[in-house]
Amino acid sequence: MTTHSEDRRQIVGFIGLGDQGLPMTEAITEAGFAVHTWARRPQTLDDPRLGDLTRHASVTELAAAVDLVALCVSTDEAVLDLAASIIPAMRPESIFVNHGTGTPVNAVALAELGARHAIRVIDAPVSGGRPGAEARSLTTLAGGHEAAIQAAKPVFETFSARVIHLGPAGAGQRAKLFNNALMLMNMQAITDILTLASGTGTDTGALVDALRSGSAASRALDLLGTMVRPDTVDHLFEVCVLDMVIFAAAMSDAGTHPQTAQRVVTSGLAGARRLAEAVRLLG
Repeated sequence: MTTHSEDRRQIVGFIGLGDQGLPMTEAITEAGFAVHTWARRPQTLDDPRLGDLTRHASVTELAAAVDLVALCVSTDEAVLDLAASIIPAMRPESIFVNHGTGTPVNAVALAELGARHAIRVIDAPVSGGRPGAEARSLTTLAGGHEAAIQAAKPVFETFSARVIHLGPAGAGQRAKLFNNALMLMNMQAITDILTLASGTGTDTGALVDALRSGSAASRALDLLGTMVRPDTVDHLFEVCVLDMVIFAAAMSDAGTHPQTAQRVVTSGLAGARRLAEAVRLLG
């Protein structure tokens, strides 16, 4: 097993070379880590940006060959399905990382599965989207044991500007869900302001530029017109609605302040549904 002092020689397994996972894998490879991978559709591994990867015919073969397995897939169901095969096949004290967005309850279940096989599990969703992954400026929100996160940190730092340890298993997922909900609530408020501004004849493009420099500045404003564009808005709408569905499930599991949780869900879903309107109003 690779030690922390030998972290640059860790062998990394990465599964999920999609919109965000591909530039993350590219960053890990460029940093000098040996990267192994597997894909249900092998043609996804042919992107020239990935460099020299070791391909495996099965997830169990990959799991047995690496020190750290990272997943960046779209649903908890997919993560749990893959983990059921991967974790038992990993070497003891190896690390299993979920970079996708999911519920804290499932993060705890993954940690418990890992503990039964002496595998260290981290929930480490990332914030920043594909642009952040390409710029190596993602924020990685980690939940799990401190020692495991420190051991995985050199890998996370290849694609992250910040790696933040939020607490035990599930804490990273909670932070990501709160982040997503607040961003979408902000987007709803921005759309309301742009609607009013447009009705008064205000140049909305100039207004957004001014707001970004004033006390109303926010990450949601920064994303509007950059990451949130006419060519991306339909896909982002689907992703954001799924994020709010996961948020609602997580808050239901937690059983805390149900009326406040419902207000946040309603506002966040409204923000997601109005993304296209905000883009149109921006012009």
